[in-house]
Amino acid sequence: MNKLYIGIDIGSISTKGVVIDDDNNIIASKYLWTEGSPINATKKVIASLKETLDEKNIDKQIYGIGTTGSARNLIGSILNANIIKNEITAHAIGTLSVFPNVRTILEIGGQDSKLIILRNGVVIDYAMNTLCAAGTGAFLSSQAKRLGVEIEDLGKLAKLSKKPSKIAARCTVFAESDLVHKAQIGHTKEDLIAGICNSVVQNYLNNLAKGKRIEDTVVFQGGVSKNEGVVYAFEKALNKKVHVDQNSHLMGALGIAIISKNANKNGTRLDFDFNIQDVSFKTVGKECKGCSNNCEVVSIYKNDILIDKMGGRCDKGNYIKHIG
Repeated sequence: MNKLYIGIDIGSISTKGVVIDDDNNIIASKYLWTEGSPINATKKVIASLKETLDEKNIDKQIYGIGTTGSARNLIGSILNANIIKNEITAHAIGTLSVFPNVRTILEIGGQDSKLIILRNGVVIDYAMNTLCAAGTGAFLSSQAKRLGVEIEDLGKLAKLSKKPSKIAARCTVFAESDLVHKAQIGHTKEDLIAGICNSVVQNYLNNLAKGKRIEDTVVFQGGVSKNEGVVYAFEKALNKKVHVDQNSHLMGALGIAIISKNANKNGTRLDFDFNIQDVSFKTVGKECKGCSNNCEVVSIYKNDILIDKMGGRCDKGNYIKHIG
């Protein structure tokens, strides 16, 4: 009998899901755009995971479900997850399962970036940037579109550059203005793209890595890690080998799946139904007037039945009545 564990990483740009076995092998995986609806994205991920398991004729015995990412609490309630954890913990655990000697994790996603420092397998420091889009996947995507280049081609074009353009790295607005100016005075597309990759790295190092020791082994993950131009720029800037796993974009999902496995101390099978595509989930928010905090309490409904509430800082929010 296969004991399986599900990990879901729900970000603002993308949603990732994996199914692993007791040996942390990824049996099924899915990566797709969140498109502003974490609930619908999760439904699609679960449906895809089920399809893969069916194709492989694997018995769907689920013993753990974990959620991480910006919508982890909402999706954790919907899936009745046995564990919900922040992205720092999930990424660290996922990366350690592949690179046991990792000491520095560089992570760049669609709209944010993270730096995680580990010593002896323990997170000792981290930094996050969620305030500026410069140096993220969204920034790279918009610049690729501006240059008429497919996002998948940025990396190989960057490596053809002979003299990378110097693009302002401190802000998206400045970077775009600089890019337009350099293009107008004749910089080649390859040099502009290499300059963009370099600016992503400099933005990351200037904002997240100040005062932190980046030591080997260095692992780069997140969607941007698939861009070999940015990988190359990191290696030049750090003068170090930067490791990228084939599943680098799934490390958060892998990590939370492993955590869900470890959290099930009794080895109890979960009552999980993969067929959630037709289940109606709804959220209703209302401001709590119970105290001066005025928290927005969100009620979550499954087929018009209240299954959870979140957002309140105290128990007073639990007594709010919502219209279902």
